[in-house]
Amino acid sequence: MKIAAFLPCPFFPLCLFLCGCAVGPNYKRPSVNTPVAFRASSGTKDQQASLADLPWWNLFQDETLKGLVKSSLANNYDLAAAVARVEQARQLSAQARSEYFPQLDYLSVTSYGHNQFINSPSSNLPGAQGFFLGIARATWEADVWGRIRRTNEAARAQYLATEEARRGVMLTLASEVSQAYFELLGLRYQLDIAKETTESYTTTVKLFSKRQDEGIGHALQTSSASADLATAAASIPELERLVALKENQISVLTGQNPGTIETKTKLLDEVIPLEVPAGLPSALLERRPDVLAAAQTVRSANAQIGIAQSVFFPAIGLTTFFGKLSTPLSELSSGNTNAWSIASPVAGPIFHAGGLRDQKRQAVAHWEEARAQYLQTALSAFRDVSDALISRENYDNIRAQQFQAVQANQKAVRLARMRYFEGLSSYLEVLDALQRLYPAQLSLAQTEVNRRLVVVQLYKALGGGWNLTDEQFTTAGSLPGGQSPRAGNVNSRN
Repeated sequence: MKIAAFLPCPFFPLCLFLCGCAVGPNYKRPSVNTPVAFRASSGTKDQQASLADLPWWNLFQDETLKGLVKSSLANNYDLAAAVARVEQARQLSAQARSEYFPQLDYLSVTSYGHNQFINSPSSNLPGAQGFFLGIARATWEADVWGRIRRTNEAARAQYLATEEARRGVMLTLASEVSQAYFELLGLRYQLDIAKETTESYTTTVKLFSKRQDEGIGHALQTSSASADLATAAASIPELERLVALKENQISVLTGQNPGTIETKTKLLDEVIPLEVPAGLPSALLERRPDVLAAAQTVRSANAQIGIAQSVFFPAIGLTTFFGKLSTPLSELSSGNTNAWSIASPVAGPIFHAGGLRDQKRQAVAHWEEARAQYLQTALSAFRDVSDALISRENYDNIRAQQFQAVQANQKAVRLARMRYFEGLSSYLEVLDALQRLYPAQLSLAQTEVNRRLVVVQLYKALGGGWNLTDEQFTTAGSLPGGQSPRAGNVNSRN
């Protein structure tokens, strides 16, 4: 039996030296029109300082909140899903790296019969039966045009994008738990106001009923006071319902079944940071997880252009195999059954009716989409920070005016009651003062909630905790020397 062998291509050694070039454009992050400063920025002397430099557990000194955030980072299922997506992307990146190396395979076929598969003189001899084929095969593609390198670049960028997306889920989760926590404190504060108002109306109704029984008052006053009491009392079960719903939300965020959330601190006990520096807008592009993820998506799309362009050029590789080929089986041990081959195949396109060109154009359009999404993400990041800064400033002013309104209404209630009991005015003055006080107190309570929520929103908008490692972020670990290894790796990933 004769075995044919393919000799290696004489140009194959040259291919090994051509592996330095890679077709397609090299990645460059799109230029962003960065503002000089954030609108409504406080203009602190240290423009480099940013609220985002603080670890999240130092934003508010509340051990209950700290425990809830840590529990959510450990048990939340959305975060677990994000971690799984990162692992998927990491394995896809590892798969892409495997293309750099030769692929080794084996094939073995053994059968028993007469005159099978190969028609040769030895296989037609009387008593010659059986067939055996056993080979080990190696294939390798020379990355002359950089297709494999671009594939690895795209896969790694997707991996880093999912990694940044996971960091974004962590930051969002910490922010959502904090926001829900302050909203819970706000609802309980409003519930206390409703209960105090109800008690006040209850006392008034009892007093008017007594005066009516004594013949001093009349039914109109008692009925009006009873109507106010019913209105205030009706808000209590509604607020209790909202409290229970907010507790359920926090429970789910922390990966627990819906249940009661115990709090030790009241809303007004939560101290708001006096200063909330935003830092430089340019630094925001290196800290926001969604901006960093969008940048990696652009990198991946850029590499896809190179992959599409490499298809225009011939693929050059190496294939070889070595093994045993014998028919009949009786000659397997003889040296004549060795089979081997080495070849350098070259394959390339000739005519695809414009399909390859359209494939590249599609890759370019995909890059343009990714670039536009990156610019929009950066623009939205600037807006988020500016919105939070503007809200922070105005909430402080609103709170000052509402606080004065509550004090003035409280004074008006006291004076109206004094005038009523001294017989200088009717109950309508008392009623009017009470009707003004209750909504003023509720509005002030909501503003107090908003003043704390906007700090959380600003921290999230600035990419808070960007300088924390994953372990520090999830376990509320301390920063060694005020610095973190992550701070030095941000730029290297973009």
